[in-house]
Amino acid sequence: MKQKKIHAYVFVFPSLFLTLVFGIYPLLWALRYMFYDYQGFGTPVFIGLDNFGRVLRDHQFWSAVGNTGIYALGKLVVTIPMSLLLAIILNRKMKGRSFLRAIYYLPTIFSASVMAIVFFIIFNSYNGILNQLLIRFQIISEPIGWLSADHAMMTTIIIAIWGAVGNYMLLFLAGLQGIPNDLYEAASLDGANEFQKLKNVTIPLLGPVMQMIIMLAITISLKGYESIMVLTEGGPYGKTEVMYLYLFKLLFPVSAEAQSIQQLGYGSAVGFTTAVIVGGVTLVYFRISKKLNDVY
Repeated sequence: MKQKKIHAYVFVFPSLFLTLVFGIYPLLWALRYMFYDYQGFGTPVFIGLDNFGRVLRDHQFWSAVGNTGIYALGKLVVTIPMSLLLAIILNRKMKGRSFLRAIYYLPTIFSASVMAIVFFIIFNSYNGILNQLLIRFQIISEPIGWLSADHAMMTTIIIAIWGAVGNYMLLFLAGLQGIPNDLYEAASLDGANEFQKLKNVTIPLLGPVMQMIIMLAITISLKGYESIMVLTEGGPYGKTEVMYLYLFKLLFPVSAEAQSIQQLGYGSAVGFTTAVIVGGVTLVYFRISKKLNDVY
């Protein structure tokens, strides 16, 4: 019995250690320094709630919050319906079904940074592949500034959709395969057409799965910044600056758009505020989506 306990502790220890070192400790560190004026060197100066007062007055941060809402909403309203539609189509018996599933899922395994570099080559305003093709087929006469202030947000949303559809499609497929075929056969005997089966059988029985998928999509969309950082660095003129990218620049000022000095104290306050916003949105969604669990 004692040997079994030792084996259990041995298996649990690596995960527990990594959680403490890379999860709990950084969180406690940030909770402490959000009350200090600290730039990564020298002695931290306790300033109380001044950092949070600065957050409330920080127009750049609240602009990033608004951009995050636009980015997340634009991504969600396209990604979820498209993923569900693809899952329904690829759940049917058809030739090449496995190949198509793999093709649609493939973008999710690519690194966000690599994906952003590839799309930068495609959407480049001057010599990008997309503009060259559109001009060659005489669809446009002049290059479109896909990464300009007018189109940058739309471009980043398109890239986010491309990278996310396959992942949610796979989750919807798992939910669809848990629905018994007997229900569809019974609906057919009652004279239901395909749309009625979708409305009265598929969607209701997918309720709990859909709740989980949408919650996952919301949190990932609100926290996403990697591809935007590589593609636009939040520009031009802050049009694609999102919350977590703004936070990253405060803590790790390595890009041309970022501050030249680390602001660890203020960055910790921004991080806490950002976490509260994401948590608040998630809680509101859970309240709204309770009915999805009542359909069984």
